[in-house]
Amino acid sequence: MVPLLIAAGISLAVSLLGTRYLIDWLRAHRMGQPIHEDVQGHIAKAGTPTMGGVAIVVAAAIGYAVAHLHRGLLFTRSGLLVMLAIAAAGMVGALDDWIKISHERNLGLNRRAKMGGLLVVAVGFAIGTVLWTDIETTLSFTRYSEPGWELGDFWWCVWAVLLLLGTTNAVNITDGLDGLAGGISTYAYLALTVVAFWDFRNPEVYKVNHALDLAVIAAAMVGAIIGFLWWNAPPAQVFMGDTGSLAIGAGLAALALTLNAQLLLPIVGAVFVFETLSVILQIGSFQLFHRRIFRMAPVHHHFELGGWPETTVIIRFWLMALMATAVALGIYYADFGSTGGLDRREVCTGQTANADPVCNTDRAGE
Repeated sequence: MVPLLIAAGISLAVSLLGTRYLIDWLRAHRMGQPIHEDVQGHIAKAGTPTMGGVAIVVAAAIGYAVAHLHRGLLFTRSGLLVMLAIAAAGMVGALDDWIKISHERNLGLNRRAKMGGLLVVAVGFAIGTVLWTDIETTLSFTRYSEPGWELGDFWWCVWAVLLLLGTTNAVNITDGLDGLAGGISTYAYLALTVVAFWDFRNPEVYKVNHALDLAVIAAAMVGAIIGFLWWNAPPAQVFMGDTGSLAIGAGLAALALTLNAQLLLPIVGAVFVFETLSVILQIGSFQLFHRRIFRMAPVHHHFELGGWPETTVIIRFWLMALMATAVALGIYYADFGSTGGLDRREVCTGQTANADPVCNTDRAGE
């Protein structure tokens, strides 16, 4: 537990203080966000500094690194691959943000170039995970054996690439209001922190050898995003930009894959799924029937145009994310109970716990 607190605390402090100085630097270099002309209510936000996601990535990396000063915690290949995926996706986003700023328009990299960059990140992560870690290549919900359909190295890599591409784009789509994506992703990373730490505490059930290191990454991201939200809360003094949204999405997907909780991710990130589906339905409906389902997609703009104040949309979407987190963790814990894990943990609280090697396995590395 101590490394998690260190990672979250250091990341929070670095992000909170670092974002403040980053805002000044971005303003001095006139690195402001262009606003799409279709979103009339956001015209006043034009020129707000963007690329604030740099602070999230740097803060999380520092928090993750400092946490390893705690005795007994080692860098693992799984952890390093996840951190590299976060940083690399952030670099793709930073290039996109830079093009937007330098050309003073709301369009950065074209779709092909952006997806190409993310594809390189996703393929690199998938292949590296299969070759350099002991990942279970099964289709998994809450653990490697549930449902436990063996995909094999190749199809697991294909699945991993699709999940990473989908999640990065889902977070990117959601990042349209001050603090919206940041608040939702905080809940998602909190859920994955709990999952990873519980995996670490119950290795005989989950068989994730690097679970503690992955929990440290999730905790570091929680701290980094919360620190950034201090400055991103409405009215935002800085936007995370694609730098932040792509990094956050890559981290969520990479953690879900390495924790064997791939199918739990759509529940954890239910609001991201909702936002993405609204875009898909809007495009499909217009192309097939020449009619729009929503006033504007993504769906958060639909509610804005319907008269909801921006802060109302944000808070209600945060509440939806909180409920999704509760449902996901409830499902996860219920599945743990179905394995007999709860009965075993009751035995480990008895008088013979210290003499039981199975019980002592859970305590290693605390």
